Parts: sequence; structure tokens; C-alpha cells
Amino acid sequence: MLGRPVAHSLSPLLHRAAYAALGLDWRYDAVDVGPDELPAFLDGLDDAWAGLSLTMPLKSTVLPLLDDVSPLARDVAAVNTVVLRAGRLSGHNTDVHGIEAALREAGVDRVHHGAVVGGGATARSALAALAALGDRQPVLVVRSRPDDTLAAAARLGVEPVVVPLTATALAGRDVVVSTVPASASREVAEALADGLADVDLLLDAVYDPWPTPLARACRGVVVAGDRMLLHQAAAQVELMTGRSAPLAAMASALAGR
Repeated sequence: MLGRPVAHSLSPLLHRAAYAALGLDWRYDAVDVGPDELPAFLDGLDDAWAGLSLTMPLKSTVLPLLDDVSPLARDVAAVNTVVLRAGRLSGHNTDVHGIEAALREAGVDRVHHGAVVGGGATARSALAALAALGDRQPVLVVRSRPDDTLAAAARLGVEPVVVPLTATALAGRDVVVSTVPASASREVAEALADGLADVDLLLDAVYDPWPTPLARACRGVVVAGDRMLLHQAAAQVELMTGRSAPLAAMASALAGR
């Protein structure tokens, strides 16, 4: 796991549980790496590495450094998984799957009036996940016009309605995915409090600290980001090992942390 910060990440717990269940003597560690250090880190990898997980702020930075990028990751312009095979670095996006699976797990089979809060790499994945669940015209709540995210939306065939961070931003929305970092959660929750109270379901990508101010403001069903993390990590395990992920063992590790 590479990123900054990474000390709080539950990814090592999930991957280690998966490898143990699969009988693999593999290591998985969290390494603090920033954008400027990423090229040198990738250059130093050898055949002993099976793959990498990436978190903020590396999901877009890594794109020009890869040999191959999956169509979904290219459209979303965000890579959270790198697989090493025969000396080549291949980029993938499992965040889309993680968000969709977490929503389905919570009983959402179709989204009619969705919203995404935030405009970064995870927001682009959230737009793709909502599209997979039927909503290609969700509201995108942002402070400023997110050109990269709108370009990704166009590639995905999604036409988000961009609205500012105001009390009415979530009016009429049934499913909301928040991708704002923990440091911004309180301010965003205060701005969206009235709308959050009427939302049927909120998926907050944050899981530490929990509950977030956004989660506390929502009166509907609240899904913590660790469910998204679980499902995206399971997809990563499958990409890196070529085997089915032991989801039950991973979920058990998450529950027992």
C-alpha cells in the first residue's frame, strides 16, 4: 500500500487475512510515498513483487508511469491497483467495484437520484459506480468546477449535474456517496446538514475516524467506507493472486479489528 498518509489504512489487515486464508506466504505493508517519490519507487521494483495498492494522492499521478492501464481505470483516470507481470506494470481500478458492491450489500439494486460529494479520483469512481447502478445523471456536489472529473464523466457516458456546496445541494437525492477526506467532513456536513437528514442512504468513503460528522448528520442508512474498502481489496487480491478472494476471512478480520 502506497500513499500519504497510510498509517491509518486497514488494507494491510485485509490483504494479510486474504493471503493467510489462501495459504500464501506473502507480505503486505503500508509505505509512505508521495507523488515526487513514486517514479523512483516503481523503478526499484523487481520480480518479487506481485502488486501494489495505491491511495491518495497517487491514483492519478501513477497513470503515465504504467505500461498498461485497464479501460475502466483509463476512463476514470484513477488507478488504485498495480499488478506486476513479466516486468510490466498494469494499472487497474477496483474502487468502482468496491463502491458498487458496498451499495448492493446495503440493499441498493438501483439508484434513481444519486449524488456524489467531492470532485477527486474517488469521486470519479463513485460516478462510474452510480452509472452501473442506473444513474447516469447524478448530482455532483463540489466547491469548484472539477474539470478532470467532468472529463472522466464524459468518457463514462455520465452527465452529472454540478451544484455548489449548499444546504439544498442534496434535495431529492436518495443515495449519496461522499468522497471528501476526514479533514473536510465537519465543514461539509454543516453545509449539507439539511439535505443529509432526508437522504435514504449515505456511503461515506471515510472509515477512520468513525463516525464522521457526515455520518452523524444522516438519518437514513449509513455505510462506512470500510465496506467499500473490503470489496475493493477483494478485487485487488484476485488481480494479484489470480485466485478467488476469501471474502469471508477478510470480512472476519475487519470485524475483529
